[in-house]
Amino acid sequence: MEGPNDTVPAQFVPITRRTRTFSHGSRVRRTPTRESQKEMNRDPELDVNLPYRTLTADANIDEFIVESQTGEIAGPVSEDGKSRYKLVTFKPNDPENPKNWSKLYKWYCTMVVAVTCFVVAFASSVVTADIKGVQDQFHVSEEVGLLTITVFVVGFGVGPMVFAPLSEILGRRIIYATTLLLAVIFIIPCAVAPNIGTLIVCRAIDGIAFSAPMTLVGGTLADLWRTEERGVPMAAFSAAPFLGPAIGPLIGGFLSDAAGWRWLYWLQLIFAGVAYILITFTVPETYAPTILSKRAKKLRKETNSDEHVTEQDLDLRPLSERLRIFLVRPFQLLFGELIVFLISLYMSVLYGLLYMFFVAFPVVYQEGKGYSASSTGLMFIPLAVGVLLSAVCAPLVNSHYLKLSAKYDGKPPAEIRLIPMMISCWCIPIGVFIFGWTSYPRLHWAGPAFGGFPVGFGFIFLYNSANNYLVDSYQHQAASALAAKTCIRSFWGAGVVLFTTQMYHRLGYQWASSLLAFIGLACCAIPFGFYFFGAKIRQRSKYAYSGDDEEQAVKG
Repeated sequence: MEGPNDTVPAQFVPITRRTRTFSHGSRVRRTPTRESQKEMNRDPELDVNLPYRTLTADANIDEFIVESQTGEIAGPVSEDGKSRYKLVTFKPNDPENPKNWSKLYKWYCTMVVAVTCFVVAFASSVVTADIKGVQDQFHVSEEVGLLTITVFVVGFGVGPMVFAPLSEILGRRIIYATTLLLAVIFIIPCAVAPNIGTLIVCRAIDGIAFSAPMTLVGGTLADLWRTEERGVPMAAFSAAPFLGPAIGPLIGGFLSDAAGWRWLYWLQLIFAGVAYILITFTVPETYAPTILSKRAKKLRKETNSDEHVTEQDLDLRPLSERLRIFLVRPFQLLFGELIVFLISLYMSVLYGLLYMFFVAFPVVYQEGKGYSASSTGLMFIPLAVGVLLSAVCAPLVNSHYLKLSAKYDGKPPAEIRLIPMMISCWCIPIGVFIFGWTSYPRLHWAGPAFGGFPVGFGFIFLYNSANNYLVDSYQHQAASALAAKTCIRSFWGAGVVLFTTQMYHRLGYQWASSLLAFIGLACCAIPFGFYFFGAKIRQRSKYAYSGDDEEQAVKG
Protein backbone atom coordinates (compact mmCIF):
# COMPACT_ATOMS: atom_id res chain seq x y z
CA MET A 1 0.00 0.00 0.00
CA GLU A 2 1.36 3.37 -0.98
CA GLY A 3 2.22 5.90 1.69
CA PRO A 4 1.42 9.61 1.50
CA ASN A 5 4.72 10.44 -0.16
CA ASP A 6 4.74 7.58 -2.68
CA THR A 7 2.60 9.25 -5.33
CA VAL A 8 4.03 12.72 -5.49
CA PRO A 9 3.15 14.51 -8.75
CA ALA A 10 5.77 16.45 -10.68
CA GLN A 11 5.67 20.17 -9.94
CA PHE A 12 7.69 23.32 -10.21
CA VAL A 13 10.29 23.67 -7.51
CA PRO A 14 12.43 26.49 -6.04
CA ILE A 15 15.06 28.18 -8.15
CA THR A 16 17.67 28.10 -5.39
CA ARG A 17 18.31 25.67 -2.55
CA ARG A 18 16.99 27.16 0.67
CA THR A 19 16.12 26.16 4.23
CA ARG A 20 13.74 27.49 6.81
CA THR A 21 14.29 27.67 10.55
CA PHE A 22 11.27 27.49 12.82
CA SER A 23 11.18 28.89 16.35
CA HIS A 24 12.41 25.62 17.87
CA GLY A 25 15.39 25.36 15.56
CA SER A 26 14.20 22.55 13.26
CA ARG A 27 14.82 23.00 9.55
CA VAL A 28 13.71 21.40 6.31
CA ARG A 29 15.51 21.45 2.96
CA ARG A 30 13.79 21.67 -0.40
CA THR A 31 14.72 20.88 -3.96
CA PRO A 32 15.96 23.50 -6.48
CA THR A 33 13.79 24.54 -9.42
CA ARG A 34 14.25 23.05 -12.86
CA GLU A 35 13.88 25.50 -15.73
CA SER A 36 11.78 23.07 -17.77
CA GLN A 37 9.95 19.89 -16.97
CA LYS A 38 8.02 17.45 -19.12
CA GLU A 39 5.01 15.82 -17.52
CA MET A 40 5.98 12.15 -17.19
CA ASN A 41 3.12 10.77 -15.08
CA ARG A 42 -0.65 11.12 -15.22
CA ASP A 43 -2.07 12.42 -11.95
CA PRO A 44 -5.46 10.72 -11.35
CA GLU A 45 -6.28 13.32 -8.67
CA LEU A 46 -5.25 16.29 -10.81
CA ASP A 47 -6.81 19.57 -9.74
CA VAL A 48 -5.27 22.53 -11.57
CA ASN A 49 -6.50 24.83 -8.82
CA LEU A 50 -4.09 23.39 -6.26
CA PRO A 51 -0.75 25.21 -5.80
CA TYR A 52 1.38 22.97 -8.01
CA ARG A 53 3.32 25.98 -9.31
CA THR A 54 3.92 27.31 -5.82
CA LEU A 55 5.22 24.21 -4.05
CA THR A 56 8.41 22.21 -4.38
CA ALA A 57 8.79 18.99 -6.38
CA ASP A 58 8.75 16.81 -3.25
CA ALA A 59 5.71 18.53 -1.73
CA ASN A 60 2.97 16.13 -0.65
CA ILE A 61 -0.22 17.27 -2.37
CA ASP A 62 -2.13 14.52 -0.55
CA GLU A 63 -2.33 16.95 2.35
CA PHE A 64 -4.96 18.95 0.43
CA ILE A 65 -7.00 16.10 -1.05
CA VAL A 66 -6.82 13.23 1.48
CA GLU A 67 -8.85 13.08 4.68
CA SER A 68 -7.23 11.41 7.71
CA GLN A 69 -8.81 10.29 10.98
CA THR A 70 -6.25 12.20 13.06
CA GLY A 71 -6.31 15.33 10.91
CA GLU A 72 -2.63 14.97 10.08
CA ILE A 73 -0.24 12.88 7.98
CA ALA A 74 3.49 12.37 8.28
CA GLY A 75 5.49 15.23 6.83
CA PRO A 76 9.18 15.56 5.93
CA VAL A 77 11.95 15.02 8.45
CA SER A 78 13.65 18.20 9.63
CA GLU A 79 17.21 18.80 8.47
CA ASP A 80 18.70 17.82 11.83
CA GLY A 81 16.88 14.46 11.62
CA LYS A 82 15.56 14.73 15.17
CA SER A 83 11.91 15.38 14.40
CA ARG A 84 9.27 14.92 11.71
CA TYR A 85 6.73 17.52 10.74
CA LYS A 86 3.01 16.74 10.81
CA LEU A 87 1.09 17.94 7.76
CA VAL A 88 -2.37 19.14 8.73
CA THR A 89 -5.26 17.62 6.74
CA PHE A 90 -9.03 17.57 6.80
CA LYS A 91 -10.74 14.87 8.84
CA PRO A 92 -13.58 12.70 7.47
CA ASN A 93 -16.81 14.73 7.46
CA ASP A 94 -14.80 17.76 8.52
CA PRO A 95 -17.22 20.73 8.69
CA GLU A 96 -14.45 23.11 7.60
CA ASN A 97 -13.92 21.17 4.37
CA PRO A 98 -16.02 22.97 1.71
CA LYS A 99 -16.74 19.66 0.01
CA ASN A 100 -18.56 18.52 3.17
CA TRP A 101 -20.88 21.52 3.37
CA SER A 102 -24.57 20.86 2.79
CA LYS A 103 -25.62 20.57 -0.83
CA LEU A 104 -28.01 23.47 -0.39
CA TYR A 105 -25.25 25.78 0.87
CA LYS A 106 -22.84 24.62 -1.85
CA TRP A 107 -25.48 25.47 -4.43
CA TYR A 108 -25.94 28.87 -2.82
CA CYS A 109 -22.18 29.54 -3.05
CA THR A 110 -22.18 28.25 -6.63
CA MET A 111 -24.94 30.64 -7.65
CA VAL A 112 -23.22 33.57 -5.90
CA VAL A 113 -19.95 33.04 -7.80
CA ALA A 114 -21.86 32.40 -11.05
CA VAL A 115 -23.80 35.65 -10.57
CA THR A 116 -20.53 37.46 -9.84
CA CYS A 117 -19.07 36.08 -13.07
CA PHE A 118 -22.21 37.17 -14.94
CA VAL A 119 -21.95 40.69 -13.50
CA VAL A 120 -18.32 41.01 -14.59
CA ALA A 121 -19.09 39.81 -18.13
CA PHE A 122 -22.16 42.06 -18.21
CA ALA A 123 -20.02 45.07 -17.26
CA SER A 124 -17.71 44.40 -20.20
CA SER A 125 -20.47 44.70 -22.80
CA VAL A 126 -23.30 46.83 -21.41
CA VAL A 127 -21.49 50.06 -22.37
CA THR A 128 -21.57 49.06 -26.06
CA ALA A 129 -25.27 50.02 -26.09
CA ASP A 130 -24.47 53.74 -26.13
CA ILE A 131 -20.96 54.50 -27.37
CA LYS A 132 -22.60 57.28 -29.38
CA GLY A 133 -23.66 59.00 -26.18
CA VAL A 134 -20.06 59.10 -24.95
CA GLN A 135 -18.91 60.45 -28.32
CA ASP A 136 -21.46 63.27 -28.25
CA GLN A 137 -20.89 64.12 -24.59
CA PHE A 138 -17.11 64.46 -24.86
CA HIS A 139 -16.83 65.33 -28.57
CA VAL A 140 -14.54 62.42 -29.39
CA SER A 141 -14.31 59.96 -32.28
CA GLU A 142 -15.90 56.53 -32.25
CA GLU A 143 -12.48 54.89 -31.84
CA VAL A 144 -11.85 56.87 -28.65
CA GLY A 145 -15.33 55.98 -27.38
CA LEU A 146 -14.62 52.30 -28.04
CA LEU A 147 -11.49 52.51 -25.88
CA THR A 148 -13.83 52.16 -22.89
CA ILE A 149 -14.32 48.56 -24.04
CA THR A 150 -10.73 47.96 -25.15
CA VAL A 151 -9.00 48.96 -21.92
CA PHE A 152 -11.53 46.97 -19.87
CA VAL A 153 -10.88 43.77 -21.84
CA VAL A 154 -7.09 44.35 -21.72
CA GLY A 155 -7.49 44.27 -17.94
CA PHE A 156 -8.99 40.78 -18.28
CA GLY A 157 -5.67 39.65 -19.74
CA VAL A 158 -3.34 41.49 -17.38
CA GLY A 159 -5.06 40.94 -14.03
CA PRO A 160 -4.94 37.12 -13.85
CA MET A 161 -1.15 37.15 -14.21
CA VAL A 162 -1.02 38.79 -10.76
CA PHE A 163 -4.20 37.66 -9.01
CA ALA A 164 -3.75 33.94 -9.76
CA PRO A 165 -0.45 33.65 -7.84
CA LEU A 166 -1.71 35.91 -5.06
CA SER A 167 -4.77 33.69 -4.58
CA GLU A 168 -2.53 30.64 -4.16
CA ILE A 169 -0.61 32.45 -1.43
CA LEU A 170 -3.34 34.47 0.32
CA GLY A 171 -6.51 32.51 -0.48
CA ARG A 172 -9.55 33.27 -2.60
CA ARG A 173 -11.73 35.26 -0.21
CA ILE A 174 -9.34 38.17 0.34
CA ILE A 175 -8.78 38.49 -3.42
CA TYR A 176 -12.52 38.48 -4.09
CA ALA A 177 -13.14 41.08 -1.39
CA THR A 178 -10.34 43.53 -2.27
CA THR A 179 -10.67 43.42 -6.07
CA LEU A 180 -14.47 43.64 -6.12
CA LEU A 181 -14.37 46.55 -3.67
CA LEU A 182 -11.83 48.30 -5.90
CA ALA A 183 -14.01 47.65 -8.96
CA VAL A 184 -17.13 48.99 -7.22
CA ILE A 185 -15.31 52.16 -6.14
CA PHE A 186 -13.98 52.92 -9.61
CA ILE A 187 -17.35 52.47 -11.31
CA ILE A 188 -18.46 55.69 -9.58
CA PRO A 189 -15.96 58.01 -11.35
CA CYS A 190 -16.99 56.31 -14.63
CA ALA A 191 -20.60 57.34 -14.01
CA VAL A 192 -19.73 60.95 -13.15
CA ALA A 193 -16.70 61.31 -15.45
CA PRO A 194 -16.16 64.96 -16.46
CA ASN A 195 -13.96 64.00 -19.42
CA ILE A 196 -13.02 61.04 -21.60
CA GLY A 197 -9.64 60.58 -19.89
CA THR A 198 -11.26 59.91 -16.52
CA LEU A 199 -13.66 57.43 -18.10
CA ILE A 200 -10.94 55.48 -19.91
CA VAL A 201 -8.54 55.31 -16.93
CA CYS A 202 -11.25 54.19 -14.51
CA ARG A 203 -12.53 51.58 -16.99
CA ALA A 204 -8.97 50.21 -17.24
CA ILE A 205 -8.77 49.90 -13.45
CA ASP A 206 -12.19 48.24 -13.39
CA GLY A 207 -11.11 45.75 -16.04
CA ILE A 208 -8.05 44.71 -14.03
CA ALA A 209 -10.02 44.50 -10.77
CA PHE A 210 -12.93 42.61 -12.32
CA SER A 211 -10.54 40.07 -13.87
CA ALA A 212 -9.89 38.51 -10.45
CA PRO A 213 -13.40 37.06 -9.97
CA MET A 214 -13.32 35.75 -13.55
CA THR A 215 -10.01 34.05 -12.73
CA LEU A 216 -11.10 32.52 -9.43
CA VAL A 217 -14.69 31.37 -9.96
CA GLY A 218 -13.75 28.08 -11.63
CA GLY A 219 -11.39 27.27 -8.77
CA THR A 220 -14.07 28.09 -6.20
CA LEU A 221 -16.43 25.56 -7.78
CA ALA A 222 -13.65 22.96 -7.77
CA ASP A 223 -13.19 23.71 -4.05
CA LEU A 224 -16.87 23.09 -3.35
CA TRP A 225 -17.73 20.04 -5.41
CA ARG A 226 -16.14 16.61 -5.67
CA THR A 227 -15.17 15.47 -9.17
CA GLU A 228 -18.21 13.23 -9.61
CA GLU A 229 -20.54 16.06 -8.51
CA ARG A 230 -19.24 18.87 -10.72
CA GLY A 231 -21.16 18.20 -13.94
CA VAL A 232 -24.32 20.24 -13.32
CA PRO A 233 -22.68 23.05 -11.25
CA MET A 234 -19.99 23.54 -13.89
CA ALA A 235 -22.66 23.63 -16.61
CA ALA A 236 -24.54 26.31 -14.66
CA PHE A 237 -21.35 28.30 -14.25
CA SER A 238 -20.08 27.87 -17.81
CA ALA A 239 -23.00 29.87 -19.23
CA ALA A 240 -22.30 32.96 -17.10
CA PRO A 241 -19.21 34.32 -18.93
CA PHE A 242 -21.04 34.18 -22.27
CA LEU A 243 -24.54 35.04 -21.10
CA GLY A 244 -23.34 38.29 -19.50
CA PRO A 245 -22.00 39.77 -22.76
CA ALA A 246 -25.20 38.76 -24.60
CA ILE A 247 -27.54 40.28 -22.00
CA GLY A 248 -25.46 43.47 -21.59
CA PRO A 249 -26.51 45.14 -24.89
CA LEU A 250 -30.10 43.99 -24.37
CA ILE A 251 -30.56 45.72 -21.00
CA GLY A 252 -28.18 48.54 -21.89
CA GLY A 253 -30.12 49.42 -25.03
CA PHE A 254 -33.37 50.09 -23.18
CA LEU A 255 -31.63 51.87 -20.28
CA SER A 256 -29.54 54.17 -22.48
CA ASP A 257 -32.59 55.12 -24.59
CA ALA A 258 -34.50 55.98 -21.43
CA ALA A 259 -31.87 57.54 -19.16
CA GLY A 260 -28.61 58.09 -21.11
CA TRP A 261 -25.19 56.48 -21.11
CA ARG A 262 -24.23 57.39 -17.52
CA TRP A 263 -26.95 55.12 -16.17
CA LEU A 264 -25.16 52.19 -17.81
CA TYR A 265 -22.48 52.71 -15.16
CA TRP A 266 -24.91 53.28 -12.30
CA LEU A 267 -26.50 49.95 -13.20
CA GLN A 268 -23.06 48.31 -13.12
CA LEU A 269 -22.53 49.86 -9.69
CA ILE A 270 -25.78 48.35 -8.39
CA PHE A 271 -25.05 44.89 -9.80
CA ALA A 272 -21.40 44.88 -8.72
CA GLY A 273 -22.29 46.21 -5.26
CA VAL A 274 -24.76 43.38 -4.68
CA ALA A 275 -22.21 40.81 -5.93
CA TYR A 276 -19.55 42.30 -3.63
CA ILE A 277 -21.79 42.06 -0.57
CA LEU A 278 -22.89 38.50 -1.34
CA ILE A 279 -19.48 37.02 -2.09
CA THR A 280 -17.60 38.91 0.64
CA PHE A 281 -20.00 38.47 3.54
CA THR A 282 -21.85 35.22 2.77
CA VAL A 283 -19.24 32.99 1.08
CA PRO A 284 -16.38 31.91 3.38
CA GLU A 285 -12.88 30.86 2.33
CA THR A 286 -13.04 27.74 0.14
CA TYR A 287 -9.37 27.20 -0.79
CA ALA A 288 -8.12 24.12 1.06
CA PRO A 289 -4.45 25.21 1.42
CA THR A 290 -5.50 28.50 3.04
CA ILE A 291 -8.00 26.81 5.40
CA LEU A 292 -5.42 24.21 6.47
CA SER A 293 -2.71 26.85 6.87
CA LYS A 294 -4.91 28.72 9.36
CA ARG A 295 -5.64 25.46 11.19
CA ALA A 296 -1.92 24.62 11.40
CA LYS A 297 -1.18 28.08 12.79
CA LYS A 298 -3.86 27.59 15.44
CA LEU A 299 -2.45 24.17 16.39
CA ARG A 300 1.06 25.56 16.73
CA LYS A 301 -0.25 28.20 19.09
CA GLU A 302 -2.30 25.71 21.14
CA THR A 303 0.47 23.10 21.44
CA ASN A 304 3.37 25.55 21.65
CA SER A 305 5.11 23.38 19.05
CA ASP A 306 6.15 23.95 15.45
CA GLU A 307 5.48 20.38 14.31
CA HIS A 308 2.05 21.15 12.82
CA VAL A 309 2.59 22.68 9.38
CA THR A 310 1.32 22.68 5.81
CA GLU A 311 3.36 22.28 2.66
CA GLN A 312 2.97 26.01 2.08
CA ASP A 313 4.70 26.66 5.41
CA LEU A 314 7.65 24.61 4.19
CA ASP A 315 7.88 26.31 0.78
CA LEU A 316 10.54 28.95 1.16
CA ARG A 317 10.65 30.67 -2.19
CA PRO A 318 10.37 34.45 -1.97
CA LEU A 319 7.50 36.11 -3.82
CA SER A 320 9.83 37.31 -6.57
CA GLU A 321 10.73 33.74 -7.54
CA ARG A 322 7.13 32.62 -7.47
CA LEU A 323 6.12 35.50 -9.70
CA ARG A 324 8.91 34.57 -12.11
CA ILE A 325 7.27 31.19 -12.60
CA PHE A 326 3.79 32.69 -12.88
CA LEU A 327 4.77 35.46 -15.30
CA VAL A 328 7.39 33.75 -17.49
CA ARG A 329 6.09 30.18 -17.78
CA PRO A 330 2.84 31.05 -19.65
CA PHE A 331 4.80 32.75 -22.42
CA GLN A 332 7.29 29.88 -22.60
CA LEU A 333 4.34 27.59 -23.26
CA LEU A 334 2.61 30.02 -25.62
CA PHE A 335 5.58 30.49 -27.93
CA GLY A 336 7.31 27.15 -27.37
CA GLU A 337 4.37 24.73 -27.54
CA LEU A 338 2.42 24.28 -30.78
CA ILE A 339 -0.66 22.97 -28.95
CA VAL A 340 -0.86 25.97 -26.61
CA PHE A 341 -0.17 28.43 -29.43
CA LEU A 342 -2.82 27.14 -31.86
CA ILE A 343 -5.49 26.54 -29.21
CA SER A 344 -4.86 30.04 -27.87
CA LEU A 345 -5.06 31.41 -31.42
CA TYR A 346 -8.41 29.70 -31.98
CA MET A 347 -9.82 30.93 -28.67
CA SER A 348 -8.62 34.44 -29.52
CA VAL A 349 -10.53 34.34 -32.80
CA LEU A 350 -13.69 33.29 -30.95
CA TYR A 351 -13.27 35.87 -28.21
CA GLY A 352 -12.63 38.56 -30.81
CA LEU A 353 -15.72 37.50 -32.72
CA LEU A 354 -17.84 37.83 -29.57
CA TYR A 355 -16.72 41.42 -29.03
CA MET A 356 -16.94 42.27 -32.73
CA PHE A 357 -20.61 41.34 -32.55
CA PHE A 358 -21.14 44.14 -30.01
CA VAL A 359 -20.03 46.61 -32.68
CA ALA A 360 -21.38 44.79 -35.75
CA PHE A 361 -24.96 44.51 -34.47
CA PRO A 362 -25.34 48.31 -34.06
CA VAL A 363 -23.78 48.81 -37.51
CA VAL A 364 -26.24 46.41 -39.14
CA TYR A 365 -29.36 47.37 -37.20
CA GLN A 366 -28.89 51.01 -36.17
CA GLU A 367 -27.03 52.26 -39.25
CA GLY A 368 -28.50 49.85 -41.79
CA LYS A 369 -32.10 49.49 -40.59
CA GLY A 370 -32.49 52.64 -38.46
CA TYR A 371 -33.27 50.75 -35.26
CA SER A 372 -32.92 52.26 -31.78
CA ALA A 373 -30.40 50.98 -29.24
CA SER A 374 -33.16 49.20 -27.33
CA SER A 375 -34.47 47.42 -30.44
CA THR A 376 -30.92 46.45 -31.40
CA GLY A 377 -30.40 44.96 -27.93
CA LEU A 378 -33.31 42.60 -28.55
CA MET A 379 -31.39 41.11 -31.47
CA PHE A 380 -28.94 39.52 -28.98
CA ILE A 381 -31.66 37.24 -27.58
CA PRO A 382 -30.98 34.30 -29.99
CA LEU A 383 -27.27 34.50 -29.07
CA ALA A 384 -28.21 34.25 -25.37
CA VAL A 385 -30.60 31.36 -26.05
CA GLY A 386 -27.82 29.51 -27.86
CA VAL A 387 -25.54 29.92 -24.84
CA LEU A 388 -28.22 28.64 -22.45
CA LEU A 389 -29.02 25.64 -24.64
CA SER A 390 -25.37 24.63 -24.86
CA ALA A 391 -25.10 24.90 -21.06
CA VAL A 392 -28.06 22.52 -20.75
CA CYS A 393 -26.30 20.08 -23.10
CA ALA A 394 -22.95 20.29 -21.27
CA PRO A 395 -23.70 17.40 -18.83
CA LEU A 396 -24.50 15.16 -21.81
CA VAL A 397 -21.09 15.93 -23.30
CA ASN A 398 -19.45 15.09 -19.98
CA SER A 399 -21.38 11.81 -19.79
CA HIS A 400 -20.19 10.90 -23.28
CA TYR A 401 -16.59 11.60 -22.26
CA LEU A 402 -16.90 9.30 -19.23
CA LYS A 403 -18.13 6.47 -21.48
CA LEU A 404 -15.16 6.95 -23.81
CA SER A 405 -12.85 7.15 -20.82
CA ALA A 406 -14.07 3.75 -19.59
CA LYS A 407 -13.00 2.21 -22.91
CA TYR A 408 -9.43 3.31 -22.14
CA ASP A 409 -9.54 1.98 -18.54
CA GLY A 410 -9.90 5.51 -17.22
CA LYS A 411 -6.79 6.75 -19.03
CA PRO A 412 -8.00 8.17 -22.34
CA PRO A 413 -5.66 10.16 -24.57
CA ALA A 414 -6.04 13.91 -24.27
CA GLU A 415 -7.32 14.11 -27.85
CA ILE A 416 -10.66 12.56 -26.80
CA ARG A 417 -11.43 15.97 -25.30
CA LEU A 418 -11.48 17.44 -28.82
CA ILE A 419 -14.54 15.55 -30.05
CA PRO A 420 -17.08 18.20 -28.92
CA MET A 421 -14.86 20.86 -30.49
CA MET A 422 -14.72 18.97 -33.78
CA ILE A 423 -18.53 19.01 -33.91
CA SER A 424 -19.29 22.49 -32.57
CA CYS A 425 -16.53 24.32 -34.48
CA TRP A 426 -18.79 24.42 -37.55
CA CYS A 427 -21.44 26.38 -35.65
CA ILE A 428 -19.33 29.53 -35.64
CA PRO A 429 -18.77 30.04 -39.40
CA ILE A 430 -22.36 28.90 -40.13
CA GLY A 431 -23.77 31.50 -37.75
CA VAL A 432 -21.51 34.29 -39.02
CA PHE A 433 -22.33 33.49 -42.67
CA ILE A 434 -26.05 33.67 -41.82
CA PHE A 435 -25.51 36.96 -39.99
CA GLY A 436 -23.59 38.45 -42.92
CA TRP A 437 -25.69 37.42 -45.88
CA THR A 438 -29.02 38.27 -44.27
CA SER A 439 -27.82 41.70 -43.14
CA TYR A 440 -29.05 43.63 -46.18
CA PRO A 441 -31.11 46.61 -44.92
CA ARG A 442 -34.09 45.57 -47.07
CA LEU A 443 -34.27 42.06 -45.55
CA HIS A 444 -36.17 41.00 -42.43
CA TRP A 445 -34.57 41.64 -39.02
CA ALA A 446 -34.72 37.95 -38.03
CA GLY A 447 -31.90 36.77 -40.31
CA PRO A 448 -28.89 38.41 -38.63
CA ALA A 449 -30.43 37.94 -35.18
CA PHE A 450 -30.87 34.20 -35.59
CA GLY A 451 -27.38 33.97 -37.01
CA GLY A 452 -26.28 34.57 -33.43
CA PHE A 453 -27.95 31.35 -32.22
CA PRO A 454 -25.42 28.82 -33.62
CA VAL A 455 -22.58 31.12 -32.58
CA GLY A 456 -23.85 31.21 -28.97
CA PHE A 457 -24.47 27.46 -29.04
CA GLY A 458 -20.93 26.70 -30.16
CA PHE A 459 -19.05 28.95 -27.73
CA ILE A 460 -19.34 26.88 -24.55
CA PHE A 461 -18.48 23.57 -26.21
CA LEU A 462 -15.43 25.10 -27.87
CA TYR A 463 -14.14 26.80 -24.74
CA ASN A 464 -14.73 23.82 -22.45
CA SER A 465 -13.09 21.43 -24.91
CA ALA A 466 -10.09 23.71 -25.31
CA ASN A 467 -9.63 24.08 -21.55
CA ASN A 468 -9.98 20.35 -20.93
CA TYR A 469 -7.52 19.51 -23.71
CA LEU A 470 -4.91 21.87 -22.30
CA VAL A 471 -5.40 20.45 -18.80
CA ASP A 472 -5.08 16.83 -19.95
CA SER A 473 -2.09 17.67 -22.13
CA TYR A 474 -0.11 19.75 -19.63
CA GLN A 475 -1.28 18.29 -16.29
CA HIS A 476 0.34 20.26 -13.46
CA GLN A 477 1.49 22.96 -15.86
CA ALA A 478 -2.01 23.43 -17.24
CA ALA A 479 -2.60 26.54 -15.13
CA SER A 480 0.24 28.26 -16.98
CA ALA A 481 -1.14 27.10 -20.34
CA LEU A 482 -4.58 28.45 -19.46
CA ALA A 483 -3.05 31.74 -18.31
CA ALA A 484 -1.30 32.09 -21.68
CA LYS A 485 -4.59 31.47 -23.49
CA THR A 486 -6.45 33.99 -21.36
CA CYS A 487 -3.83 36.68 -21.85
CA ILE A 488 -3.56 36.45 -25.63
CA ARG A 489 -7.32 36.13 -26.22
CA SER A 490 -8.03 39.21 -24.08
CA PHE A 491 -5.57 41.38 -25.99
CA TRP A 492 -7.04 40.24 -29.30
CA GLY A 493 -10.62 40.77 -28.12
CA ALA A 494 -9.65 44.24 -26.91
CA GLY A 495 -8.11 45.20 -30.23
CA VAL A 496 -10.72 43.99 -32.70
CA VAL A 497 -13.47 46.35 -31.53
CA LEU A 498 -11.36 49.31 -32.65
CA PHE A 499 -11.50 48.38 -36.34
CA THR A 500 -14.80 46.50 -36.66
CA THR A 501 -16.84 49.51 -37.79
CA GLN A 502 -14.27 50.51 -40.43
CA MET A 503 -14.12 46.91 -41.68
CA TYR A 504 -17.89 46.75 -42.10
CA HIS A 505 -17.96 50.14 -43.84
CA ARG A 506 -15.17 49.31 -46.30
CA LEU A 507 -15.95 45.67 -47.07
CA GLY A 508 -19.71 45.91 -46.70
CA TYR A 509 -21.84 44.02 -44.20
CA GLN A 510 -21.79 40.79 -46.19
CA TRP A 511 -18.09 40.49 -46.98
CA ALA A 512 -16.90 41.79 -43.62
CA SER A 513 -18.92 39.02 -41.96
CA SER A 514 -17.72 36.52 -44.57
CA LEU A 515 -14.10 37.38 -43.78
CA LEU A 516 -14.73 36.52 -40.13
CA ALA A 517 -16.58 33.35 -41.12
CA PHE A 518 -13.74 32.21 -43.39
CA ILE A 519 -11.25 32.76 -40.55
CA GLY A 520 -13.49 30.69 -38.28
CA LEU A 521 -13.76 28.05 -41.01
CA ALA A 522 -9.96 27.87 -41.31
CA CYS A 523 -9.69 27.43 -37.55
CA CYS A 524 -11.89 24.33 -37.80
CA ALA A 525 -8.77 22.51 -39.00
CA ILE A 526 -7.12 22.98 -35.58
CA PRO A 527 -9.12 20.43 -33.54
CA PHE A 528 -9.02 17.90 -36.38
CA GLY A 529 -5.26 18.34 -36.76
CA PHE A 530 -4.66 17.80 -33.05
CA TYR A 531 -7.09 14.87 -32.92
CA PHE A 532 -5.03 12.95 -35.48
CA PHE A 533 -1.54 14.26 -34.76
CA GLY A 534 -1.75 15.61 -31.19
CA ALA A 535 -0.27 12.49 -29.58
CA LYS A 536 2.86 12.71 -31.75
CA ILE A 537 3.18 16.43 -31.03
CA ARG A 538 2.94 15.80 -27.28
CA GLN A 539 5.62 13.11 -27.46
CA ARG A 540 8.04 15.63 -28.95
CA SER A 541 6.93 18.42 -26.63
CA LYS A 542 9.21 19.84 -23.95
CA TYR A 543 6.36 20.10 -21.43
CA ALA A 544 3.28 18.11 -22.49
CA TYR A 545 2.30 14.78 -20.96
CA SER A 546 2.51 11.79 -23.31
CA GLY A 547 3.06 8.82 -20.99
CA ASP A 548 -0.20 6.99 -21.60
CA ASP A 549 0.17 7.36 -25.37
CA GLU A 550 3.59 5.75 -25.21
CA GLU A 551 2.24 2.94 -23.03
CA GLN A 552 -0.61 2.30 -25.46
CA ALA A 553 1.82 2.28 -28.38
CA VAL A 554 3.88 -0.41 -26.61
CA LYS A 555 0.75 -2.44 -25.84
CA GLY A 556 -0.35 -2.06 -29.45
